[in-house]
Amino acid sequence: MYFFCPHDRIRKNSSSGGIFYQLSSHILNLSGVVYGVTMSKDCYFAEFIRVETMEDLPLLMGSKYIQARIKDTYKKVKIDLENNKMVLFSGTGCQINGLKCFLQREYENLLCVDIVCHGVPSEKLWKNYVSYLEKKHGKLEAINFRYKENSTIKKNQMFVSKNEDPFMRMFLRDYCLRPSCYQCVIKDNKMSDITIADFWGIGDIVPEMNDGKGVSLVIA
Repeated sequence: MYFFCPHDRIRKNSSSGGIFYQLSSHILNLSGVVYGVTMSKDCYFAEFIRVETMEDLPLLMGSKYIQARIKDTYKKVKIDLENNKMVLFSGTGCQINGLKCFLQREYENLLCVDIVCHGVPSEKLWKNYVSYLEKKHGKLEAINFRYKENSTIKKNQMFVSKNEDPFMRMFLRDYCLRPSCYQCVIKDNKMSDITIADFWGIGDIVPEMNDGKGVSLVIA
């Protein structure tokens, strides 16, 4: 089954084909809430936040390739579930397994969406990289990982290309992951409901789907 996100703007701002936006907007339209990862205002770290409006949903869109701070997110998720809210929780497989272990039981009003993950770099490495960039270009105010064009820094915003940016090249070649990621025990015991990813290489498999705007891979 092929499904195309009807809004080119959403696909352009997504890492792939916009399926996360579609799933999240459905939950929000049911008066539910979405938990996901956003970048901090200073661009130095990633963190989980709770979103309950369509206006705030773009904060969660796009990939963030560093370990995210969870803080008290699991507690907030449990409160929402106990209040019978529909909840979409998105994260890596280990973060979802952690949530399930914390909750201690299944909830019909919980949808867990993980990403195809081969590991995450540390927050410290990313922070050092941002500091290096700011010495060259000035204060950064926004980061766009997996930018679909060439890497550039424009008006205090960094657009990261997989082919040219040194941080992304290290990440994609598995040079800078957390030690535990090299021996991940979650991939054989995932507890998520849906797995999503960027379907790079779609042009080699289903060329008619490759319009250059991004395609989502979805595994139920």
